[in-house]
Amino acid sequence: MTELRYLDFDYSEDTEGHGTFDAMASTAPEKVPEVHAEIERVLAWAEATFPNARGALDEGATWDHDLQETREDPRFTTLTFSLSGTADFCAALREQFALD
Repeated sequence: MTELRYLDFDYSEDTEGHGTFDAMASTAPEKVPEVHAEIERVLAWAEATFPNARGALDEGATWDHDLQETREDPRFTTLTFSLSGTADFCAALREQFALD
């Protein structure tokens, strides 16, 4: 199990059984590399556990992600990270990162 310090995910599910984990981290600019490192750990796990399976879920892929970064004022940078996947992917993600 891997602990996450910056990413606190909310979970939702669509009618086709695909799940989405959304996280937002708003932090001082000097902490942004730490948030990026945490996101990279999650993506590295996803690629290692479900290799070559990233893509559009409605086209048969197992998982996909989206990352947005905005800076609304000089004191804070906000990163919004979404990770979507099949039921098997979501169950494995929950187990790996202790997400409830």
